Amino acid sequence: MYRHSQLFSVISYITWIGFVIALIARDPADPLVRRHLNQALLINILATVSDLLGRFRLFGFVSNIIGIACLVFFFMGIFRAFRMDSTPLPLIGEIELIH
Repeated sequence: MYRHSQLFSVISYITWIGFVIALIARDPADPLVRRHLNQALLINILATVSDLLGRFRLFGFVSNIIGIACLVFFFMGIFRAFRMDSTPLPLIGEIELIH
């Protein structure tokens, strides 16, 4: 197991700042941290899109649904990172943006 895998996996979910810190400080060969970074990136992107949609009254309901989903994924991801579990999150876990 790589050194600090659990730490960087958990930190990656804590806003964009935590994501950037984990991305820079991680071991690039660590598959656990890479999976959690991918999932955290997708959650952060979805949360940003939700926030932008929420600014328009027409998309308020959609924004709320996406925001709730992001919150659920956030807690699931942190819980799995803390347990050092590499099981992908539902719906977004198999999307790979960071190689």
